Amino acid sequence: MASPSWPEASSGSLLPMPSFTERQRSLSSSSRLERPSEGELSAGSSKNLGLLSCSRLERPSEDELSTGSSRNLGLLRGSRLERPSEGELSGSNLAQDNHLKSVDLDHVITLLEGTESDKSEEQLQALKKLIKHYESGIPLKDLTQISNILNLCAEKSQLHHIFIEPTCEILKLYGCLKGRLQFTSMTCYWLTIPTEMITRLPFYKKNSSDEGNYAKEVQESIAQLGYLMRVPYSQVRIQICKSVISFYHAEPPKKEFEVYQPISINYKRKMVELAGLAETLLMSLTLVENQLPEKLWIIKTLQHLSISEENCKLMMKAQAPTRLCSHLNDVDPSGQFLFRSSEILWNLLEKSSNEEIINQLSNLACVNALKEVFLNLFLHGSSHYDRQLRNDILVISTLIAQNPGAPMIETGFAKQLILFATFFEVKSHNPLVKGFKLTYCYEDFELKKLLFNMLTVFSKDVSTVQLLHEGKVMLALFHYVKPNEKPGVLDWSAAQYEELQLHAIATLAIVAPLLVEDYMTCQGNTRLLMFLEWCAGNVTSHTLAKCQDRPQWGGLVQAWSGEEQKPKAGGMAKHGPGSDPFFGQGNSFHGTGGRGNKLAQMRYCLRVLNPVVSLGDDAVNLDLCDQGAIHQLLGILKNTTNNFKEKEDAIVVGIQTDIFLTLSTLCENNVHRKEIFGWEGVDTLIPFMKMDAKKFYSGLGHNRLLFSALDCLWCCVMGCTILEDYFLEREGLFTLLDLLVLNEANVCNLILGILVEFCDNPKTVSHINVWRGEKDQTAANLLINLWRQEEEEMGVKHDKLGRIADIKRPLVGHFQKQQEIIRMPATCPTVAVMDVAENMRAKIYCLICKLGFENLPGLSAKDFVTLAIICRYLDFKVGEIWSEVCAELKREQFRPVTADQEALQVITEAFQNVGKMVVSLQNEMLESKQYQELREEEKGYAKIQSLYKQKEMVNKSWENFLTRTSNYEALKKAKRRQERSIDASRPKERQRNATFHPTDIKGLNITVASGRLVTVESTPAELTGGPLMDTELALKRLPIRGGALKGVKGVKIMDSFKKDSVSVQ
Repeated sequence: MASPSWPEASSGSLLPMPSFTERQRSLSSSSRLERPSEGELSAGSSKNLGLLSCSRLERPSEDELSTGSSRNLGLLRGSRLERPSEGELSGSNLAQDNHLKSVDLDHVITLLEGTESDKSEEQLQALKKLIKHYESGIPLKDLTQISNILNLCAEKSQLHHIFIEPTCEILKLYGCLKGRLQFTSMTCYWLTIPTEMITRLPFYKKNSSDEGNYAKEVQESIAQLGYLMRVPYSQVRIQICKSVISFYHAEPPKKEFEVYQPISINYKRKMVELAGLAETLLMSLTLVENQLPEKLWIIKTLQHLSISEENCKLMMKAQAPTRLCSHLNDVDPSGQFLFRSSEILWNLLEKSSNEEIINQLSNLACVNALKEVFLNLFLHGSSHYDRQLRNDILVISTLIAQNPGAPMIETGFAKQLILFATFFEVKSHNPLVKGFKLTYCYEDFELKKLLFNMLTVFSKDVSTVQLLHEGKVMLALFHYVKPNEKPGVLDWSAAQYEELQLHAIATLAIVAPLLVEDYMTCQGNTRLLMFLEWCAGNVTSHTLAKCQDRPQWGGLVQAWSGEEQKPKAGGMAKHGPGSDPFFGQGNSFHGTGGRGNKLAQMRYCLRVLNPVVSLGDDAVNLDLCDQGAIHQLLGILKNTTNNFKEKEDAIVVGIQTDIFLTLSTLCENNVHRKEIFGWEGVDTLIPFMKMDAKKFYSGLGHNRLLFSALDCLWCCVMGCTILEDYFLEREGLFTLLDLLVLNEANVCNLILGILVEFCDNPKTVSHINVWRGEKDQTAANLLINLWRQEEEEMGVKHDKLGRIADIKRPLVGHFQKQQEIIRMPATCPTVAVMDVAENMRAKIYCLICKLGFENLPGLSAKDFVTLAIICRYLDFKVGEIWSEVCAELKREQFRPVTADQEALQVITEAFQNVGKMVVSLQNEMLESKQYQELREEEKGYAKIQSLYKQKEMVNKSWENFLTRTSNYEALKKAKRRQERSIDASRPKERQRNATFHPTDIKGLNITVASGRLVTVESTPAELTGGPLMDTELALKRLPIRGGALKGVKGVKIMDSFKKDSVSVQ
């Protein structure tokens, strides 16, 4: 089977324990624990345990069930056991029930109940006849009597040993395998001679209803098998176990018979579960503590029964984990007890509650037993089977270590495991590991990963931190924070080293925050930054030169530069800065997404930096910034953005998120580091805030990326005036408002907080007022819409027009109303105070305060109604707090003094008056809106009326026109009417010495105005030019003064005069 898949956690434990499903039980690629061969188990050797490739639970052989020997444990691999022929079930023995009548069961019971000693031979003969008769199976209707006979034989066997063999033979009837019996008369000894294996039916039914009718009898009969374990004879106990295994696992024949039918396999298993046989057998282990063969058979039977969930519950009720684990170190040359006990524990983990099992195993006896078993297998186990069993024991120990009450430290098991996890990387003089070496087989590879996982479990317990420090865990884990530059023949393969490397770095992310001093001693910042640069590309000479400035880093420079490194025998030379042949395998869970690149290493390296930086240790963060971590992280952010722009996956998004979080922690509350972040950081940050909204639901983590980018903006830009101004110049504030329009519930609160902080910059308000959204939406309108949506989600009551419905509690939502007044200390915030932090209304109020409550553009009457509530938000909130004070006094039955009572009354009334005033203002706004709408409606109707009137005038004019054109008398009347109108419009008095020129044409009967015509009675020839009109004299403009023409010496040439045009004054 495949190795356990260790799920990733974003913020908590990086390496959670596996869920014990059938798929995840194994730590190897084939079977988890393979059964030792027949020769290994029979010889009692635990050193050379070969492995079989058969199934986990195989049926016992004929010899195992017939002879009762615990040494001969050969396993069957052939075809299924042969079915009984139809003749056996429906032929001469069973046809028409004739053969069954030949045995009188009541007579046998009466005979066995007798106490006469001289009837032993007769009793044995009757038992032989009964066994011969029922050798093909027992009908359900006779099962009760057969059980009575079995019980009587068991009782007699304790007095007369000659009844031991008949008892065993009757027990064989409960199984599916049998041997041919031979009875020697007068000697009273039963000899079992193994012959050809034949199939039999332990129980069979004649009618379909027999299973339900005889269910209670079957249940009691099977339970009787467990009770017979009290018989103090090895043969009987072993035969009971063989019969139970055969009965529980044998499948009925598929061939159908005419008269009798076998009971179903599910029915048999159900009866075993209801009979509580698993619990009884487990309790019987106390009877055979010093008898190894019987104990092994009972453990084998429990292993077969543990595949059922119900049986596992019964075993848990009998304290199976404690009973089994405390005896793991019992003497057993064959090694079966340890193997089968571990199998039972695994089945219990799969089928029952893990928490209950861990609680039962968390005691000194069990932990000591596991410790001794693991130590023996770790140091002396050499076979494939031993290593698999060792890994299984370690997984169970890891589960126990998760329980804080487990005595892992008290027993010394924790210190021992930490030693085993680090001795490969850190030299140790402990005699346990002196001269010991791990091989590079798959089981040892899994052991290494399990030990790393155990370190993460230990890190959750503060009491083990000192052990981690003494075991030099940090130094061992930092051993893997470097490229794999020596993949020799006798070494981990490239894929294995990468998996161990990623596992170690993931463990380092959990352990490093607990061991900060060890982290700094190991030069953790330098190692991680160099490893990050290798992940981003190659380690450059600039990086190595930067490290050479400090003498204590010489070892790191030498290790990374590849100088003075000689290739080992059978290995490869290390690569210098100029070459990098690394290609990620991406095979393991931690390497997901890192195939062909170094993204997996980069992701886990950043996950080490992030928690270490989050500790807020000044020495660590200062050392990190002094080495140029901010610029290096920004460079990685740019590279990942440019290189993976077309195809983004979860690992790239996760890397970018971790970088933003790390930068936020480094630059928060430090102006100098914000200046280092600089314009480059702002230019890198803004594109992430312009993310497509569709990506939020892609499942790749873009929502977390946006959160981290906004957090980086808050921590790295705000508070530094230079960066704030540059952010405004790059239209970053417009980007924030565009994000706010998307109305993402989890983002809006954060964006509003950023905008409130940004308003401390005097340039911010003008940018907010200039912004326009879709359909020319303004920022004020956007904020008021967000307020209304927030109150709608909270369940704040308003009428249909948006006015206040409850003047006493105008801001209280549905949840706040349900909260009762309870006694709390004065330092604890009340519900009204907590409401300020739980929604966006306080931030919206602050923003509108910065913008001003007057002259806000783009607001409707409905917006003004809501704005009236926003303006009084602070007053309403103070009123809520005073209401809570009054309610608490009333609940605690305190009566204030008269002056205080009056003051409370005045305050309450004052805030109620504020609510009334706001309602009055809202009514005025609505009335003004209604009046304005009415005026606009009137204007609309007036415009329509004027249009209709104009249309009527046009029609009437058209009718008059038609009349004038068709009736000459009407035309003359119209002409006279026009002339009178013209005369009436002329002035009555005329100027003296003025010349009047008529403009109408005589004798013309039309009502249309004539053209521009002036009739001049006498025009001098000098004015018109006479015969010289084509000469230059015609182009000269002659002035007229006092009605006479005078010559002018200088004349002005006019442009574009027509020949016949004359200017008249």
